Amino acid sequence: MAAGAGDHESGPGDTTTRRVRDRRRRRPDGAPRRRRHQIHGKGNGAPQVSRTAAVTRKTNETDVTISLDLDGSGVTSASTGVGFFDHLLTALGHHGLFDLMIETTGDLHIDEHHTVEDTALAMGAAFADALGDRAGLVRYGDTRIAMDEAIGSCTIDIGGRAYSVIDLCFVGERIGEMSTQMIPHAIESFARTAGFTLHLSATGRNDHHIAEAAIKALARALRSAVEVDPRRIGVASTKGTLTTDGAG
Repeated sequence: MAAGAGDHESGPGDTTTRRVRDRRRRRPDGAPRRRRHQIHGKGNGAPQVSRTAAVTRKTNETDVTISLDLDGSGVTSASTGVGFFDHLLTALGHHGLFDLMIETTGDLHIDEHHTVEDTALAMGAAFADALGDRAGLVRYGDTRIAMDEAIGSCTIDIGGRAYSVIDLCFVGERIGEMSTQMIPHAIESFARTAGFTLHLSATGRNDHHIAEAAIKALARALRSAVEVDPRRIGVASTKGTLTTDGAG
């Protein structure tokens, strides 16, 4: 099952999205956040900031609130009303070492499509905001994850070029109450608003294992890509800039 970069997204007239760089938010577990050095001034007395974001996305179909700390410890709370989706989001935060809090209410009386898609879009917006100008970062990540018989593989570039190639070899139509079609669609939606190039695949015999191997591979690759590169001054691009319009 493959997903490209051209899937449907709600138009600007259907949604109001607010992105806020929040330097004083507390972690989802209530503990105060640690202070950190600025990415390309680490250890040299530069101003200290947190790589955090808070995003709300509200439409006639869904209401999404997300807070994110890229430099967390994997403290995650996900409540979307779709149990298996919550399970995947929790795995993403835990294995990526992101502090991630997600609250979504949606029109689940119809199906899970709007709830899953809008949560993924808002989460991508949160990552884009928390990454800022993406200076001083490793930028690339590549990981393979085994879960019993399943193998997940992810290669990612967080440099602002939104593109996805996703191949998850599911056997059945649903895992719990979640359509297996929505898993690659959610990941593509996330990558699009975050500005990530993403190649993700997973094979196996058990759909639960396939989905988990894929999301854990994504988490570990993303964790590597957002790490600070102590040797890097500025952005990891010969153009000298990384933006979400694909110019990096």
